[in-house]
Amino acid sequence: MGVTWTEPETAVAWVKQVKSQTEGLFQVNFVLHFEPTGLDVVLEAGAPIVTFSWGNHWQHKEYVERVQKAGAFVGVQVVSVMGAYAALQHQPDFLICQGVEAGGHVQSSTPIDDFLPGCVEVSRGTPIIGAGGIATGQRIREILKCGASGAMLGTRFVATKESRAHTVYKKALMGRDRTVLTLCFDGGWPGALHRVMPNSTLFEWETAGCPSAPDRPQEGRVVVRSGNSLVHRYEDTAPQIGMEGDIEAMCLYAGTGVGDIHDVPEAEELIERLWRETQA
Repeated sequence: MGVTWTEPETAVAWVKQVKSQTEGLFQVNFVLHFEPTGLDVVLEAGAPIVTFSWGNHWQHKEYVERVQKAGAFVGVQVVSVMGAYAALQHQPDFLICQGVEAGGHVQSSTPIDDFLPGCVEVSRGTPIIGAGGIATGQRIREILKCGASGAMLGTRFVATKESRAHTVYKKALMGRDRTVLTLCFDGGWPGALHRVMPNSTLFEWETAGCPSAPDRPQEGRVVVRSGNSLVHRYEDTAPQIGMEGDIEAMCLYAGTGVGDIHDVPEAEELIERLWRETQA
């Protein structure tokens, strides 16, 4: 549950809603490039797991301590062996090792297979979760065989019936086999690389020579409306249910595992299928 850009009261309502519907564990995530203003209130609401991505070494120390003091589990996302070693000094409950294959905003510049074994080695028993471009049971098994305790899948679950992603976005994920790591959709988070599927906005921007803002093609044009909110071209907003307009021109986040997505099942069915594939 990403709550970095969510109003604290809304984040609290989400946590309470999920807690009312399951006794299982779930996590909320804060991107430490931005101030985690909702951290204390989601902990008070009973969030059982909190994870942090981006940020720096000393921020991790402060926030890991706050989460553990509240009685919740805490995980830190890392993208290198040295990053894992640094994060482990603050004794998080687990680490998420993200490879460059991941969709969305990408911290890493290294394939997950190149550094995951090293992270497992320095972890000395702290659980490691592998992430980035994972969309099949076979890939999950490979991650586990490297010594990871689990695998994290993002893009594969965007293409499920329960996902809040727009239908056009879900359909675009099926059968696509190419993603790009780019700075095209930097509205809202300048300078942060992100992995997306190629679309008309990206093609026009690259054709124009990849100019910087405010000189990009059709800069500032409204592409989508969502209630009273407007989404402009080059914003980092992903398409969601209820949005109307040129959905294809929006930021279509996807990891490199997108080529393995061929349907939009229910989440429960997908989990069972992935685990059968992993065991097979």
